[in-house]
Amino acid sequence: MRIRKITPSACFALAATLGIGALTPMPAAHSASASQAPVPPVSPTPQSLVSSGDPAVVTGRVLVVADSQTDPAARDRLVRELKAHGADQVETVGPDKIPAAAAGLLTVRLGSSPRPDISQALGDTAVPDKAEGYALRVSGHQPHAEITLGGRDAAGQFYAVQTLRQLFVPSDDGWKVAGAQVSDFPSMPLRGTIEGFYGTPWTHAERLDQMDFYGDVKANSYVYAPKDDPYHRSQWRDPYPADKLAELGELVGRANANHVRFTFAVSPGVSICYSDPEDRKILKQKLQSLYDLGTRAFSVPLDDISYTSWNCAADQAAYGAPGQAAAAKAQVDLLNDLQRNFIATHKGAHPLQMVPTEYRTLTDTPYKQTMRATLAPAIEVMWTGTETVPPEITNAQAEKAAELYGRKVFVWDNYPVNDYPNTSGRLLLAPYDKREGGLSAHLSGIVANPMNQPYASKVAVFGTADFTWNDKAYDAKTSWPRAMAYLAGGDKAASEALLVFGDLEHMAPTFGATPWQPQTPELAARVAEFWKAWDDGRRADGLTALGTYANAIATAPATIRSGAVEKGFTDDAAPWLDATELWGRAMVAMLDALQARQGGDETKAAALLADSRELQRQARAIRVNPPRNRWGSVQPKVGDGVVDVFLTRADVRLQLWDVSSGGKNLALDGTATASSVEQGLDRLAARYVNDGLMDTRWASGYSDDEWVQVKLATPAKVAAVSLAWENACAAEYRIQTSVDGTNWTTVSTQRPDTCGNDVIRLTADEAVQYVRMQGVRRKTTWGYSIHEMGIYGSPVS
Repeated sequence: MRIRKITPSACFALAATLGIGALTPMPAAHSASASQAPVPPVSPTPQSLVSSGDPAVVTGRVLVVADSQTDPAARDRLVRELKAHGADQVETVGPDKIPAAAAGLLTVRLGSSPRPDISQALGDTAVPDKAEGYALRVSGHQPHAEITLGGRDAAGQFYAVQTLRQLFVPSDDGWKVAGAQVSDFPSMPLRGTIEGFYGTPWTHAERLDQMDFYGDVKANSYVYAPKDDPYHRSQWRDPYPADKLAELGELVGRANANHVRFTFAVSPGVSICYSDPEDRKILKQKLQSLYDLGTRAFSVPLDDISYTSWNCAADQAAYGAPGQAAAAKAQVDLLNDLQRNFIATHKGAHPLQMVPTEYRTLTDTPYKQTMRATLAPAIEVMWTGTETVPPEITNAQAEKAAELYGRKVFVWDNYPVNDYPNTSGRLLLAPYDKREGGLSAHLSGIVANPMNQPYASKVAVFGTADFTWNDKAYDAKTSWPRAMAYLAGGDKAASEALLVFGDLEHMAPTFGATPWQPQTPELAARVAEFWKAWDDGRRADGLTALGTYANAIATAPATIRSGAVEKGFTDDAAPWLDATELWGRAMVAMLDALQARQGGDETKAAALLADSRELQRQARAIRVNPPRNRWGSVQPKVGDGVVDVFLTRADVRLQLWDVSSGGKNLALDGTATASSVEQGLDRLAARYVNDGLMDTRWASGYSDDEWVQVKLATPAKVAAVSLAWENACAAEYRIQTSVDGTNWTTVSTQRPDTCGNDVIRLTADEAVQYVRMQGVRRKTTWGYSIHEMGIYGSPVS
């Protein structure tokens, strides 16, 4: 297991150049008073964390006081942390075996909170009377410096150690432990992940690493449910081969060592005959094979199946014609049987979990009515929110879901999963967000569905663990940099580089057209400020500021790969890191070209523009290969809609320096209309051709004689038009202008060789109010598709 050593200086000193500000401890009860030493930030955020005064020095020899009730995993982790932070010798003794020579040595007490020596040492630091609760107290008073860790249960002891490891601070002569008092417990009973995606499942080694990670972030649940494991779903009746079963057994052991509840899921809905005793027997045998390995938690997902037909004729006879109520009746019959005749008869087994076929929405149906009326009360029901990928989860929504299913629901949160078409080519590195504080009162827990890329998923899962531990104190803006610091092992430069990279992979899509988290908000704000400064005549300032950040983008991949960041992350993100370097260098070259042209050196500007275009070509040629996702070998998306828009806009400015360097894109204030929209889809409507975004587009119907036009806000003498084509471009088209929108004049005919960014210069003789792209001949069997149409010139009052 890799011990994560995150220094407090790394957490407090993330660069101001990133625009996020320095991190500070949580306010109010979570911070030290003015007269006390500051306490390093701890994640997940404790319920109560205050300073207790002087830090405790880590001595060369440390005594750990433990007994037979001390959790072995907590004790072992404590010893490893002490040795990693300056203790040459760690001696474990019983409470009644402390040597007389202990004075001057750091003493660490670890065990059950009722143990007399622990209870006495904790004093007024309360141990919450809640499952997994713990208290921690650091007293640095010499010569009897002590640390006391008391857990309500074994998990509480383990989590006390996970908090302690974040309180080590470096000093000039070694390590100290910050003086702190912590009283803490989780807000939600179930916290963690569900490996429930389509595509290549995680490897055994990756899963073992995830169990260690979950222990670090106090996540206690992992649901094994990879859709493309055939023995989980399509071949659920077949027993696991011996080698796979051995791997699962090792995984159960690693999960237990990290106080993670390994939950085995089997998804029989694609082929089960619910009423068939033999199918039920086989299903129970499958669960038994995992119980024999030490598994004590089980789930039966019945998602992504149909209830419009049965898998066997016997079910029609038993439950009636297929439909919502009949499907629920059959499923309840099976699930109640499993709860009653398997779970209840197996010592230590947790209540059965299930995923309903109607796993989202807040609409009452015959399916939900049957479920809440007849499903055994002990069974946990999972729910994904109001959508498969919900843009938010609120308290009101969760309370309504509880009413519909007749119990608190267990949220299967489809973030940061990237197995659906809208995530093609994306890593999802935005923070865990848009889940309302207070959900702990309405839910039994949350498990995040991660990406096919396990190490990259840690960014969002870190936030999920933080939220589910203490949802009311959660702050995404604080948690996200801490997640990056964790991945970077506390290295300051690597943490900063990860924040730059994460900003470029910030967009979180849904199944709809509008993402629920924006793309690259930090860079987008900087680009907007650049163009404002440029148009306001503060060009030198804009070039300097954006140039610094562009250089940070270009160099971030090398910094991330320099060794501090987990290698698994760099492997997961490899094609995106490759592309990021090229896009960053393309931005640097483009900014240098603008600076050269501003200085009057047209030759240098042209050469730098050519360099930028070549770097962009190389970036677009990169592919995710070999792909782990079902979307296959695609171009990795990096800051799309921001980086590429900036480069296109700057390219146009350079080409049209005499007419656009001091002006603006007049199309942005205009109104777009078109002859048609592909299949009537609103997400391809004409208004997207002039919204300033490169990740949207207009697309036409499938004929040659299609057009899109922009009515300018005021008449203007148009000097140039730019078209950023999607792959469905024109083999021939005309640029036309009009004064009244009725009578049109063709001012240019174009026959481009490739689909790309076309810039067409015009002779601005008269003022017009309409500009149109009139198609003549398509390159593909599709219609015409344009990301952006730009119009440059001089408005006429």
